[in-house]
Amino acid sequence: MTEAKHTNRLIHETSPYLVQHAHNPVDWYAWGEEALTMAETTGKPILLSIGYSACHWCHVMERESFENEEIAALMNENFINIKVDREERPDLDQIYMSAVQMMTGSGGWPMTVFLTPKGLPFFGGTYFPPEDRHNLPGFPRVLMGVADFYRTQPTEVLQTSANMLLDLRRVGLPTVTDESPSINLLDAAAKNIARNFDTKNGGFGGAPKFPAPMNLEFLLRHYYRTGDVAILKMVEFSCRKMADGGIYDQLGGGFHRYSTDSRWLVPHFEKMLYDNAQLSRLYLHVYQVTGDEYYRRVAVETFDYVVREMTDETGGFYSTQDADSEGHEGKFFVWSLDEINSELGEADARVFADYYDVTRSGNFEGQNILNVRRSQEEVAADHNLDVVMLVDLLKRSRAKLFNLREKRIKPNRDEKVLTSWNGLMMTGFAEAAAILDRDDYLQVARRNAEFVLANLHRDGLLLRTYKGGQAKLNGYQEDYAYLADGLVALYESSGETRWLDEARRLTDLMIQEFWDTSDGGFYFTGNSHEELIIRSKDYFDNATPSGNSVAADVLVRLALLLDDDSYRRRAVSLLRVMTGSLRKYGSAFGRALGALDFQLSSPYEIALVGPKEQAETKALHREIWRRYLPNKVVAQTDAATAEFPLLNGRTLVDGKPTAYVCRDYACQQPVTMADELAAQLKGSEIGVKA
Repeated sequence: MTEAKHTNRLIHETSPYLVQHAHNPVDWYAWGEEALTMAETTGKPILLSIGYSACHWCHVMERESFENEEIAALMNENFINIKVDREERPDLDQIYMSAVQMMTGSGGWPMTVFLTPKGLPFFGGTYFPPEDRHNLPGFPRVLMGVADFYRTQPTEVLQTSANMLLDLRRVGLPTVTDESPSINLLDAAAKNIARNFDTKNGGFGGAPKFPAPMNLEFLLRHYYRTGDVAILKMVEFSCRKMADGGIYDQLGGGFHRYSTDSRWLVPHFEKMLYDNAQLSRLYLHVYQVTGDEYYRRVAVETFDYVVREMTDETGGFYSTQDADSEGHEGKFFVWSLDEINSELGEADARVFADYYDVTRSGNFEGQNILNVRRSQEEVAADHNLDVVMLVDLLKRSRAKLFNLREKRIKPNRDEKVLTSWNGLMMTGFAEAAAILDRDDYLQVARRNAEFVLANLHRDGLLLRTYKGGQAKLNGYQEDYAYLADGLVALYESSGETRWLDEARRLTDLMIQEFWDTSDGGFYFTGNSHEELIIRSKDYFDNATPSGNSVAADVLVRLALLLDDDSYRRRAVSLLRVMTGSLRKYGSAFGRALGALDFQLSSPYEIALVGPKEQAETKALHREIWRRYLPNKVVAQTDAATAEFPLLNGRTLVDGKPTAYVCRDYACQQPVTMADELAAQLKGSEIGVKA
């Protein structure tokens, strides 16, 4: 192995994205005191480059510009160059992405922002090519132009940055209103989201098209509350189109980031933990509503993909898989007809190719992305097969091609463990364990909780990221909220008190560290965080839910589980702060709308008493979880203890495992049989007000 020609400070970082740039000729710094002091000392402006490891165009800009000696020389001469992994530092990404969006009208990654030595932005963009092309200025021309502007027009630079700071302070402020949250607001939001539904391809809007799991979850809740079948059809149609499309990995399970077209065919091929965490739960819930095994299969395949590809042996979940392998986007995932014929034999290949849209000319750059365009019934009839025979042939063929694909060079994997994203995925596995009666999934969730709680703490506070035995960076509000959410789900699924204890501790810490005592809402960064140019709040649900949305959800659930009115009041206060924005921008608040739906409902409070391993207890547990009942809390004890108010006074009836169901401050008779419990939960049937 030849020694690298260049090595910079990033060689000492843990982020795979930063380490990837450690041998660039650019004199890179990580964000920190050393870089900021150097900018102040030299008077040079800062070139801030933000990206992430699974970002295709981040790799392109590195190859074209950051590995180019001449371009690197321009950067080193004129700027203090700082490289940031947006997944490690969402606080910086949030601030400077807002700045770029204000300057250019759009954003994305790689993000390139030029700052004063005090960190104030005055010019920015996203990807820049190495020379002028596609109506984009070449990066060298940008570098020289910005350096000249900074050197010769200091007054204009200061004015621009001062104006930008004022604008940034207004970003994310909720729309002030006297309106109180109401059912009418939920109905209006559902109507507005549904208005953008793509009746031809499912999902919302055109290309590029993102899965939008939070909006689909909210619409599923709306169907549950109202019985509006048209809304359910939107959700089902969207879920089928996505899982039949190229955005879904037909061989290995799991979803790619988004579709570059409107019909879900050609994805951006990176796979993100947070997408698969949210989509696996969505398909679980659609399965609960419909009983359709199709949705169960997609959920299970996605969970199994995460176990196989994205789980560390110690229990942490990895962050992302790249879009690229061997220097080409999507190479790992696409197929030629000849490959399929060779592996399957012509007879089976003919059927497989017909079902999965494989042709000689291909559907993506001469290759084929597997996707489903026709029904099993149609394909079976065309090949003189019955559906059972077709399903068996496809299953056998997928296994062969998956094994063949495993011999290819895989995309790189970002193996850092992020607290917030792990919380999202933990929630999914905990729910799947209960809904699907899968103890192996419960073990995955439990090991993940143990890993995060053991490794991502310092002085009682959460840390953000873990890689290679090293945890670092202060946790953000979303880290506390997501992890608390996952721990509540794990408690409800397992009945193990320690997870609820930890969720309560983290929630109290979150309030202490992040709550704005003046105007309400949670700040993105904690009281002990380094000072940045602004201290922002994040309310919008984007690719991941905002920390405030998840916090609202956690607070309303803990309020019921612990009978703690202070949590309830804080949740109401938080949702009231967001009400005007919920009314105005409903589609940007899918998770918050779900929390509001819970808060405005009459949730079920279910207590289950009995030895967890006893068959009768398990039967009651299955009855609780088999149905779609989004607004509920579940407390469980082995009858030896009664740790929480919801369990106080709950005992076995006639020595048998017993379920207690309460709602609207009234409790029904305790029951010991699953059919009796089913009768008490009949009010949870679709269309009954919840």
